[in-house]
Amino acid sequence: MGLTAQLQQLTQLMTGPASAPTVALPPIPTSPPPVNPPSPVPSAPTKQRMRPKLPSPPDFFGERTSSQVFFNSCTLYLCLAPEHSSCDEEKIFWTLTFFKDGRAARWSENLFCQEADTSIFPIQSWANFEQQFWSQFFPVNIEADALNALEGSSYYQGNQIVDDYLDSFLTLVSDAGYTDPWTIVVKFRRGLKSNIQSQIATMPFGQPTDMDPEAWYAAAWRIDQARLTNKAFQSTLWSTTMAPTCSALPWSTPLSMFHLPQSTLPPVPLRPAPPVPSGGIPMDIDTV
Repeated sequence: MGLTAQLQQLTQLMTGPASAPTVALPPIPTSPPPVNPPSPVPSAPTKQRMRPKLPSPPDFFGERTSSQVFFNSCTLYLCLAPEHSSCDEEKIFWTLTFFKDGRAARWSENLFCQEADTSIFPIQSWANFEQQFWSQFFPVNIEADALNALEGSSYYQGNQIVDDYLDSFLTLVSDAGYTDPWTIVVKFRRGLKSNIQSQIATMPFGQPTDMDPEAWYAAAWRIDQARLTNKAFQSTLWSTTMAPTCSALPWSTPLSMFHLPQSTLPPVPLRPAPPVPSGGIPMDIDTV
């Protein structure tokens, strides 16, 4: 091996192997630092919807005139508060607690006496209870009673306001089964106060016809409302108008307020009393 070759070999050993070309690596994406999620805001506690307190049905004494109102109250209460009665037996017993006196109390007592004798309550279902209640306490013939009332004078307005009179009149008309508008108007006019009926019948404009009950109802209501409004106004006017008091009257002024001229007349001399005799005053008996 020549000297030149040895020098080349020595140079290669000193410089080391040729480095390979460097390849640029893609940049490593740096992820952002983790962000802690916001802590959840505690939600306000939801309020439970409170059911309004239901009024209990009224006490029942067995009157046929109030049986419908009582039974409707019981039915409505049981529909709105079903948790109070899980079965028909509880519904029946709960309803019987309002049978306080009269025919109602006697009927309820009879049912429990039958249960004591047979160990079985005689009414087993709500439908049967409703049927028994109707037969015992509802009017025997609602239509006949309404017809008799409308043929008499007991339904007349009297001292009632038109609102109350109209409510009772419409109930009687419905129970009697009246549908003819002329008949309804005639009955309504008969029951109205004479002054209200006369005002409607003599209206120069907008007078309702005898075939329009609704127009008669509205006219009577307007006249009665005007009367009530005027009555309230008159009472307010009278209370605010002060009657003259005694202090405002001219003759109530004290005499010390008047400056009367002093009298200039000389004083009247007083006459001396006559002397009394020493023997006393003779009486009439001594002169006889």
